Amino acid sequence: MNSISALALPLTIVLFVLSGMIKKVNVFEAFLEGAAKGMVSLYKIAPPLIALVIAVKLLRGSGLVDGLASLLSPVLSKLGFPAELIPMALLKPISGSGSTALLADILETNGPDTKIGLMASVMCCSSETTFYTIAVYYGSCGIKNIRHTVLASVMSDIASVIFSVLFVNLLM
Repeated sequence: MNSISALALPLTIVLFVLSGMIKKVNVFEAFLEGAAKGMVSLYKIAPPLIALVIAVKLLRGSGLVDGLASLLSPVLSKLGFPAELIPMALLKPISGSGSTALLADILETNGPDTKIGLMASVMCCSSETTFYTIAVYYGSCGIKNIRHTVLASVMSDIASVIFSVLFVNLLM
């Protein structure tokens, strides 16, 4: 099984080259053209990504996420929302790696089979890193007016957080 999977990528490349040769396409020239377009896309999305990385570092380093979590904790805990999940719910739309690190901490502290562990897992997998996605896709296309995208995306993130907690509570 391992030898077959090890051959998957080289065989795919050979199939692309053979397909191009059959269709009389200069494969190397097409590759270079694609690589050049990729560099242009990288150039377009780099500024929003750099800004996003700096914003995430500032949010985590300043303690704003922890401060918001402690502020929201009394209200949300009365609604059945565990306080341990608040930082992840706040950080997930901004940083996938940050929320994954929080998920790892939650799972290490509480265990993966606990109600909080399951809620955190469902929440992490059912929401999107909204601002990263907007920065990458809109930045690569040069779109500056994002209109209703942020509002709709944040509403989707809020729904995923609410339903993650709700469904795990219902199913456990």
